[in-house]
Amino acid sequence: MCPIEERTQRERLRDLAIFERLNGNPSKSSSTLAVKKFCRTISSKDLRDIDLRPLQVLEDTLNYLLTIFESKEHPFESVHDFIFDRTRSIRQDLSMQNIITGDQAVSMYERIVKFHIISHHKLRINATSNSNVSPMHHLNMEQLTKTLASLYHIYDTNHKSGESLSLWFRSLPYSIMKSKEMMFSRRVLRYFRFGNYKCFLHALETEASCLQYYVIEPYISEIRALGLACLNHGGYKLNPYPLVDICKILLLEEFDVESFCKDCGLDTFSSDEGIKFMPTKQTSFCYPKGSQRYYQLVSKRLKKFYNEVP
Repeated sequence: MCPIEERTQRERLRDLAIFERLNGNPSKSSSTLAVKKFCRTISSKDLRDIDLRPLQVLEDTLNYLLTIFESKEHPFESVHDFIFDRTRSIRQDLSMQNIITGDQAVSMYERIVKFHIISHHKLRINATSNSNVSPMHHLNMEQLTKTLASLYHIYDTNHKSGESLSLWFRSLPYSIMKSKEMMFSRRVLRYFRFGNYKCFLHALETEASCLQYYVIEPYISEIRALGLACLNHGGYKLNPYPLVDICKILLLEEFDVESFCKDCGLDTFSSDEGIKFMPTKQTSFCYPKGSQRYYQLVSKRLKKFYNEVP
């Protein structure tokens, strides 16, 4: 999983991740523990055959890394940092060898994409501060985007006819086009593009699988903000909106609605009876910044997904 020279050098420099240490020794590893690190300055001119891992070794390495990903012996941030770097190294080796065809390569990229999707969810809920998302959260999204771009290219390369993916999509078998997963994805995308926040949230709450929920999760705040904007601009100025009604529409906890209104630049107030309202026709509305707190969906069905690995 790691070239001998690199392993020896990293042992000498005590540059071993906690998962690579033999019996906890920071200066000792083994061929079954050490995994090749990502190298930012690597050059194809300086490469030797012994520096590149063959496809089967890369797949075995990925299997090993994803086994670590499923364990709970260490803090998630430590697990993620290690696998984040080593899967990046796997992609680098695949790219340097121009391995872009075959079911094996496709499967590896798909599994790495899944790792980044699950990590994006876990890094969000494990953030130590509600107002500041960790830099690793942004780096993970960056690598997810790059991996998806590579996977898109591989899909295109593996398509024998050479036609564009848009044309390929039109020629998909009826069974795939009408599959539950495809129908859900197309319907949710349509709701999002047309700004139908009610149907978007309802479909997510009632139909999304665990992985689908993790993929869509980063867009929930945006669609909720759109819903809040509609309620604000469409309401009557003399009839403020009860926060208890907003929480039902946007699938928010009642105690989170007030904070979310504040994130969107909207004021709230309490009546003499203690009932909280949001005045409508406010001109101060703004979409929340990316660093704002994320509020989980109120859903008994989705609640079980929050700490689940699909």
